[in-house]
Amino acid sequence: MAEAALDALRERLNRFHALNAAAGVLDWDMETRMPRAGAASRALQYGAVLRAAHETLVDAQTLRLVDALAPRFSRADDESGDAALWRWAERETRRRRLLPAALVEDLARATARAQDVWAEARAKSDFALFRPELERVLALKRRQAEALAPAGDLYYAWLGEHEPGLTTADVDRLFSQLEPGLSALARAAAARAPSARPPALSGRFDVARQRVLGEAAARLIGFDFSRGMIDESAHPFSCALSLGDVRLTTRYDESDPFSNVFTVLHEAGHGLYEQGVDPALADTPLCGGATMALHESQSRLWENLVGRGRPFWTAFLPRLREIFPSTSALGLDEVLAHVNRAQPSFIRVEADELTYSLHVLLRYDLERRLLSGALRVAELPEAWNAGMRARLGVTPPDDAHGVLQDVHWSAGLFGYFPTYALGNMISVQLYEAARKARPGMEECLSRGDAQPLLSWLRENVHRHGRAFSAEQIVRRACGGPISAAPYLAYLRGKYAA
Repeated sequence: MAEAALDALRERLNRFHALNAAAGVLDWDMETRMPRAGAASRALQYGAVLRAAHETLVDAQTLRLVDALAPRFSRADDESGDAALWRWAERETRRRRLLPAALVEDLARATARAQDVWAEARAKSDFALFRPELERVLALKRRQAEALAPAGDLYYAWLGEHEPGLTTADVDRLFSQLEPGLSALARAAAARAPSARPPALSGRFDVARQRVLGEAAARLIGFDFSRGMIDESAHPFSCALSLGDVRLTTRYDESDPFSNVFTVLHEAGHGLYEQGVDPALADTPLCGGATMALHESQSRLWENLVGRGRPFWTAFLPRLREIFPSTSALGLDEVLAHVNRAQPSFIRVEADELTYSLHVLLRYDLERRLLSGALRVAELPEAWNAGMRARLGVTPPDDAHGVLQDVHWSAGLFGYFPTYALGNMISVQLYEAARKARPGMEECLSRGDAQPLLSWLRENVHRHGRAFSAEQIVRRACGGPISAAPYLAYLRGKYAA
């Protein structure tokens, strides 16, 4: 009887996963290739598929199967794959059954429309164009939070979508450890940062050649193009539709080839995580990153700890010179000084390691004020600019460089931004643990061999998928909880000199 119930539950959960993957295809196409005239119909399609997925997960039969299997799998020390799948189902059905199916569909439709309008508003640097769509999405997201946390912390409901098990108090505690030291370091480093670009980086860098350069960077760190691809979008993102279909996007700046390289390293970090999940978890809800903080730890690890390091550029600089001969005079130390300079800037995804998390802290503050009603959407551009002045000492020249730069709010991803700063913290903990376990890791990187690092991450992080929480994975891999201290120590060691 129990085996039959488990098979039935597995079948329903796999159907839920397949429907979400189908929604992912619709979203991918919407962000990359879809003609703009298809936006209204795509919103209906997207909403219908996500509603069907939701109804599959929370219908009476799924709930009965979860309850029936509780006596078998509710022991905390059961680490079998079946127990992990049941725990995921128990947590997610309990949470998502609080959401009306109509609200799920309405939110999917609203975000599909909002993303289309956001892209136009960003191109025109016109927040007024986007404002009604954001107000609509925020109202629906507030209703969602109220449904998920009727008597509790509304922001926790948002956070739980991306970082299950972590409370708002946990985030506040970690961020209170992070911000003072980060702000002091950033101010000191900015005063010493070189303002001039190396002469070899002047001029125009052809997009077609940049595409080749980005793919070379992804290959160097181990991204498997037989199971993945890179496209272009207004805001870079990654999308894992299955173990054999992991998609990344980038964007190009003809004046700066490094922008694309670091974007690709970031998104390929996400892609490597998805490609490294144990095949036994394929096509189940456990096939994917444990949480978004752990996911962002992978993107930030490859982008910063690898991509801004001497070993990586020792191996990759010859490729840059080959693809762009105008950079042939560019020296290794010159590259490292350029890619590691710390200076306040307007755009989060282009920010250096020191100031990046300050961008995230601003968005976290704004999100909480929007949710509480202390800040209205109409006041958002002014509040954004004031926050940039206070935290980074710069004022965006327009909406495109300010409040419109990120796709997250149009996509309904409130509660996601904290995971970037949490990912920064985890990235250092994991990298240090890997370096200790693989003493020759950086020497291999300098020869263009990322396998010692990648294989350690595969074994200690990637293969587990969603079978364990982020906290469990970090404790197992690093011997302690998620902490801001190693990240701050790393930044002091790098930038205080």
